[in-house]
Amino acid sequence: PALQYGDFATWQQTNLTPQALSTELAWWKQTLSGAPSLLALATDKLRPQRLSSQGARRLRVLPASLMAKLHALGRREGATPFMMLVSALATVLHRWSGQADFILGSATSGRDVPGTRSLVGDCTNFLPLRLRLPSDTTVSGLLASVKQTTLAALAHGYVPYDHVLAIAQPGSQRRELYNIAFVLDDYAIPRAQPVGGGLTLDVGLLDNRTTEIDMTFEAAPGPDGLLIGCKYATDLFEPETIDRLLSHVENVVVGMVAAPETKLSELPLMTEAERHQVLHGWNPPCEPFPTGTLVERFEAQVERTPDAIAVTFELRQLTYRELDARANRLAHVLWNRGVRPEVLVGVCLERGVELVVTLLGILKAGGAYLPLDSAHPLEHLAFLLEDAHAPLVLTQSSLEDRVPSVEGTTVLTFEAAMASGASSERLAHRSAPGDLAYVIYTSGSTGRPKGVMVQHDHVTRLFTATEAKFHFGPSDVWTLFHSYAFDFSVWELWGALLYGGRLVVVPYFVSRSPQAFLRLLADEGVTVLNQTPTAFRQLLHAEQQAASQGEAPPLALRYVIFGGEALDLASLRPWFERHGDARPQLVNMYGITETTVHVTWRPVGLADLERPASSVIGQPLPDLQLYLLDWLGRPVPVGVPGEIHVGGAGVARGYLRRPELTAARFVDDGFGPVPGRKLYRAGDLARRLPNGDLEYLGRIDHQVKLRGFRIELGEIESSLSTHPDVRETVVIVREDVPG
Repeated sequence: PALQYGDFATWQQTNLTPQALSTELAWWKQTLSGAPSLLALATDKLRPQRLSSQGARRLRVLPASLMAKLHALGRREGATPFMMLVSALATVLHRWSGQADFILGSATSGRDVPGTRSLVGDCTNFLPLRLRLPSDTTVSGLLASVKQTTLAALAHGYVPYDHVLAIAQPGSQRRELYNIAFVLDDYAIPRAQPVGGGLTLDVGLLDNRTTEIDMTFEAAPGPDGLLIGCKYATDLFEPETIDRLLSHVENVVVGMVAAPETKLSELPLMTEAERHQVLHGWNPPCEPFPTGTLVERFEAQVERTPDAIAVTFELRQLTYRELDARANRLAHVLWNRGVRPEVLVGVCLERGVELVVTLLGILKAGGAYLPLDSAHPLEHLAFLLEDAHAPLVLTQSSLEDRVPSVEGTTVLTFEAAMASGASSERLAHRSAPGDLAYVIYTSGSTGRPKGVMVQHDHVTRLFTATEAKFHFGPSDVWTLFHSYAFDFSVWELWGALLYGGRLVVVPYFVSRSPQAFLRLLADEGVTVLNQTPTAFRQLLHAEQQAASQGEAPPLALRYVIFGGEALDLASLRPWFERHGDARPQLVNMYGITETTVHVTWRPVGLADLERPASSVIGQPLPDLQLYLLDWLGRPVPVGVPGEIHVGGAGVARGYLRRPELTAARFVDDGFGPVPGRKLYRAGDLARRLPNGDLEYLGRIDHQVKLRGFRIELGEIESSLSTHPDVRETVVIVREDVPG
């Protein structure tokens, strides 16, 4: 050819300078202003600091009959095949990522300059397409938008990509505007051409097992339909994920041609088989467990093992018979003071056997307990009492000054109640399984905590549902490590007392000293330990220190059960190296106060360290259903993040005297086996892994978990904003020292 590649390069350097392209570059700067950095697709593997360029390709053929319908729709809408396929792919990426504004990369031939058509060499230029997909947009609306975006980008497509990158990200070290690209190879190139010698020349998609970005979609028409391939980074994705994504592209194309006026949010992603699996296959039906009250189950245990030690604190201990008798005396006192079902009794006590007697005595009287942790600010305790309308508070003489004075609330000391000479016989009154057992307050986004109402049968079914997994029994020793204002304590308390085990109440200062707590675990022969990951890391460090000095005490643990916050699997490596992963068994349990302590169950082992960044929480307990739903309440596919919604027998009654908030968070269950039940919207993000396990991804809202406690940053900001000298506030969680 007359024009050589060097001529073309010289022409570019002369004519396509930033100065000559100032108008075009101004257009690109405006178009890309404020665009998200990259498309945030969930990956199967932890993203390395730098991709290795290792890639692979997966292929799928969209049938010719389907493509004929797509082309017909394109002709009606005035859209090219490229625009149609970009629309379908963008819809899937939008639904997978939740992003409605992102950049999809593409390319132009770069052969618009006269004489370049026959030029040997690469003239390709990259083209960033800024796509916006509001959820109320229809297929036709998206096609019109993509058409406009594509034509505008092509009109400015001769501007070298490096110039666009520089103007869009001045001073940035990043070298990309997008991490997903799409290219349609629809050139009129002869196919399957004989070239002599028995050889045939054809065009196909070459798999060179490399990739420059996360994903590049390539499509080429063929005799059987459209061959669409996805070249992907094997550092990030598994082939099954890419296959699923390509199948969803086909499903969306089917939906587009069937109903162009359908909203993007309503286009089907999953097949019926996929939908059934995520809704029902991993939420198999379960016969309801027998219900009862905590009091009935405890008293049955008293009859079985009356002389076994039930609770210890420092040098004090009570047998099951003694604990039952003391709780009965307190129940009589409370009954005579008007405590009945649904009546809340505030509890403000220090750790000790008195705390266990009090909680049990309130339930025996038919009432429900309201934790008032004396370590909390007086203003907070006053709010709880006023909001809950608790007519009575039980405290001890040393803490009377920690109980706020609230109109309508009287205070009774434990000492006075036990000195009243009340009977130690059991009350004739029997609570019902549906009666309130406790109200625990959790953080609120408006600056106002809310009280979660939990019934007896919510708690009793928790233990029935987990019996086959843990086999708790009378030989077990538990610790009451956590504050009774934190619902992990419910699991600790009744896990011991409903099975004849021994409950060791941990002194407050021991709970704050990992070294002292480690010694207590050994001295007491604790078999079931419940910890937030943060607390366990401190305990693990204390054991490592003791081992380095040859003083690590032997432990009798059967189980270490995690809850309250996300588990960092990598932090468990030193534990596994010392103890193995068989005994004790480490178990990760995701849970929420509104769904009665625990929702899922997942044993953790050495094999899990291969995915150290993952927080796998397993599958729901047998009598619960867990759905991952998008922002419109529809199930999401495997691998796609969705908000956790929990249904089943453990869902709490709602929020105390907060009907509007209850209605917003406890929504109708349109998927579960029991009509009329509610789903609790957790505000947590998770995704299903191909094996059905759930992987926790974090909070949707402004709430965080710190040492197991749910903290609403908005609540803190709201409080700070009341100060007259504070104009604006922002609260973040900062980790100066890891762990």
